[in-house]
Formats: sequence, C-alpha cells, structure tokens
Amino acid sequence: MSGLFSNVFLTALLFGAVTAAIPLLLAGLGEQMSEKAGVLNIGIEGMMISGAYLGFVGAYYSGSFGVGFLTGALGGIAVAALMALLCVRIGLNQIVIGIALTLGLEGLTALLHHFQFSRSYPRLPAVPITEIPLLADIPILGPALFKHHLIVYFSVAMVLVMIWVYRRSQLGLNLQAAGDKPAALDVAGIDVIRTRTIAVLFTGTMAGLGGAFLANVGAGLFIPFITNGAGFLGIVLAMLARGRPVWVLVGALIFGMCLSLTTAAQVAGINVPTDVIQMLPFLAVMVMLVLFGRRASLPAALGIPYERGAR
Repeated sequence: MSGLFSNVFLTALLFGAVTAAIPLLLAGLGEQMSEKAGVLNIGIEGMMISGAYLGFVGAYYSGSFGVGFLTGALGGIAVAALMALLCVRIGLNQIVIGIALTLGLEGLTALLHHFQFSRSYPRLPAVPITEIPLLADIPILGPALFKHHLIVYFSVAMVLVMIWVYRRSQLGLNLQAAGDKPAALDVAGIDVIRTRTIAVLFTGTMAGLGGAFLANVGAGLFIPFITNGAGFLGIVLAMLARGRPVWVLVGALIFGMCLSLTTAAQVAGINVPTDVIQMLPFLAVMVMLVLFGRRASLPAALGIPYERGAR
C-alpha cells in the first residue's frame, strides 16, 4: 500500500486526471452554453466522435497536431450546424434529433475507420509538451499540472473566458434570456434563433476539440466509439454546474481522476481490475446526482423550440 502514497503514483494520478478531464471540460463548457440558451444538446456525443475522427485524420495526414485540432473543431461544428438547422430553426424534437445524430455519427466514423485504418491502426507521435517555467519544477504538482500540450492551458483559460461572458457581456445576458424568457428576448429586438444557433455552434466547436484531444493526445490513435460516453458525462457536468463554469472544471477533474486510477495504479505496481475503474466515473455521476441533482436549476425553456414572433 505504500505505493499509493509515492510521488510516482501521485504524479501519475494527477497527470492522468488532467488528461482525462480535458475532453469532459470542453464538452461540459460547450453544453453549458447550449443549455443556457435553451437547447438540450443530446447530440454532443456525436459531435465529439466526429471531432475525434476528423481530428485524428487531420493530424495523421498533415503531420501537425494544430491541423488535427482545427479539423476536429470543424467536424464538431458541422454536426452542430445540422443540429441547429433541425432543432433551432425547424423546431424538431431536440432529444430525438440528438440521439439520431449520435448514433449516426458513431456508425459513420466506425465505417470510415474500417475502410481506412482497420488493418494498420496507425498511431500518432508523442504530443509536443509546453512547460510553464518555475511551476513545472514543483515536486509532484509541477510534472502533473504544468507540463502539457497547449490545448490543456487553452481549456482552463476558457473557464475564465466563460465566467466573463456570462457575468459581464451582452451575449451572456442574451443567452440567459434565450433559455429563460425567449419571448421577452424577442420583444427586446434580439433574434432568439440566432442566439441559440450561436450557442449550438459553440458547443460543436468545444465538443470537436474535446474529441480531437481524446484521440490525438489521450490515446494517440482513433478507434470506433472512442468517446465512450464522454459527451453524456459533459451533459451531466453542465447540468450539475448550474451555470457556473468553474464547477464544470471541478467536476471534470473528479471524473478525470476516476478514469486515471488504472494507469496510476499500474505505474505504482498495483493490480486493479480495469472493469472496476471504468465503473467509477458513472458511479460518481450517480452519487453527484443524488447529492446535488435536486438543486440543479435548469432554464425554463430548455428543450422547447421557439417560434419567432410567438408570445
């Protein structure tokens, strides 16, 4: 048991927690904006798997992780644009369309992978690391928190950006009104459809980046169904955070730590059944729902299509 308290174990645990948390954080931040605007984006899992596939393809064929993240984001945006068209502009059921997009993209990316990579399963090279001077030299915390790819620092910075957007910007007020009182926003002369479309496209961008990170940084390759429910965990994080981006970060780190226990235990020479570890994030979801689910406040118009000019 002494291995559980060693520097090697703690460093591996924290490093793995950050790596596993970033896709959840990006998905949760994106979903949070969508829900604020009144759109329950069940299709976020499909956006993530699309971003993972196109992100890997972009990085593999270009040899650039930057290109991979760009193509991953574009993949998420493409699915989000379809979601916005069907649910926001046409007004179809958000849950049905979201599930259909997720199942369709999971099948499509698995099919494309079969024809392209099923015989070779190529891997990407090691991801470039950016160290933060001085902080990276701190024992345990330094290697775990301050030696990552730039997208990790970008993701954490987005928490601060979203706090400012929700509290200080006109866009934040419009998003809140689109989710709570869309008719009042319409009367004020703000286009509710456009506001919700912006929110859904932002969700697609963040989910696509999260999927690309999962494939390019977390795994180094793409396999079918690689997201493994990460998008749905992002939905839970967004709901439990009650509109506060910092709580999305905290929740993502908790789930990330659960996911990283297997790797950390192996580094420390401790044998833990993989199936048990894979259960932990979903067990944590149920516990958090029991403890905080009743306190979660959701927008009044969440999931309800809005018809322009309706009162």
